[in-house]
Amino acid sequence: MISIPPGRVTLSDRRTQRRWSVEVEAYQIAAFAVTQAEYALVTDARPSAARGDRLPVESVSWWDAIRFCNARSQLEGLRPAYRLDAKDIENGEAVRWDDAADGYRLPTEAEWEYACRAGTTGPRYGPLDEIAWYRDNSGGRPHEVGGRQPNAWGLYDMLGNVWDWCWDVYDAEVYGSYRVLRGGGWFDEHWSCRASVRRRSHPTFAVDDVGFRLARSG
Repeated sequence: MISIPPGRVTLSDRRTQRRWSVEVEAYQIAAFAVTQAEYALVTDARPSAARGDRLPVESVSWWDAIRFCNARSQLEGLRPAYRLDAKDIENGEAVRWDDAADGYRLPTEAEWEYACRAGTTGPRYGPLDEIAWYRDNSGGRPHEVGGRQPNAWGLYDMLGNVWDWCWDVYDAEVYGSYRVLRGGGWFDEHWSCRASVRRRSHPTFAVDDVGFRLARSG
């Protein structure tokens, strides 16, 4: 886990042409996306389409990621960040984030973009072919984490390889419980692999270019 200093980040949405600034408190975020080996160690499951211990886990839903966060927290004696209501778990409203907990969680999209940029202001934190696996160089498949250059804060694959689930609801009035995805994936064209790009999907959606990385408060 990499410690990230507090700061401010400006988010934008191309669809609505909206821009907004968010204050970000100090937090930690994983240097790599969760790997298949890590996921299997906690859950005894290997859901990914591609197979390899150091490949990022993919074909996992937002709910899968939430459950993993709590399960890993419990294994390490940490206080789980999420409170789940099993009677209504698939409607996107049954989970509550305990922001005082020290357990693992998904980053907010503001935390994600702030970490991705690592103090830079352009669309990417480096030349795309050096920092990301995307359609032009991936060979049509995901790659082991850490195979491209990190950003200035030591974070790998913030762009490309697999999309990262974030905590946030994308736009509740228009898309209901759909959650935010960030970063672009191995199948995406270059324009999707930018720090500001927002994508959305239903929290039960799982596909072979979507994974997640962990965060912790404080």
